[in-house]
Amino acid sequence: MMQKPFTSARHTSRPLLRAVLWPLAIGCASLAPQAIARPAIEFVDVRGGGSTALPTYLQCVPYARAVSGIQLFGDARSWWSQAEGRYARGTTPRVGAVMTFKPHGNMVLGHVAAVSKIIDARTVLLRHANWSPIGGQRGQVEDNVRAVDVSPNNDWSSVRVWFAPKAGLGSTAWPVQGFIYNRPVPAGSHGLTRKGWQADPIGAIIAAFVGR
Repeated sequence: MMQKPFTSARHTSRPLLRAVLWPLAIGCASLAPQAIARPAIEFVDVRGGGSTALPTYLQCVPYARAVSGIQLFGDARSWWSQAEGRYARGTTPRVGAVMTFKPHGNMVLGHVAAVSKIIDARTVLLRHANWSPIGGQRGQVEDNVRAVDVSPNNDWSSVRVWFAPKAGLGSTAWPVQGFIYNRPVPAGSHGLTRKGWQADPIGAIIAAFVGR
């Protein structure tokens, strides 16, 4: 008997977007080196009413930033390098971490998705935007959808992700750079966990040396 595929817990119809306006001066404010700012956009799960619905087209970056609290900007493909020296990174999924996808095929700008739940050693649930076309429209939000590690070494360097039109995992094995954790990097640290150090030993050594 075929097992019924895991479906998304909710899409765009439930979450509502509440924009939180911060003083314009905050962009020029001097912050402590390890200070982690609050997200500029807050997503709240509210049922019914309201005039602040999600935008009809939402990119992956602002949604990942909002739900994870990780304050990085720019294209998704740049998040991994941007996080160096600011946020801890590694190859182990953790709830609240952001999975960063490498550019691959037509996905030239990369992709970012927040981990919402760990199912087992090779399965997690993600919250992300602009992945599956839903109702014929891209730019939609998907919460608690499945991603499976298909890497030969079980190191999360390659994943297959739930794709709504197929009502199951997509066929593409997407390359992953790793996970960005929402915690500041300790002073003098390269920011990589032990697995991350092993994945990029030269970069980690250089970062540690420069940080002395």
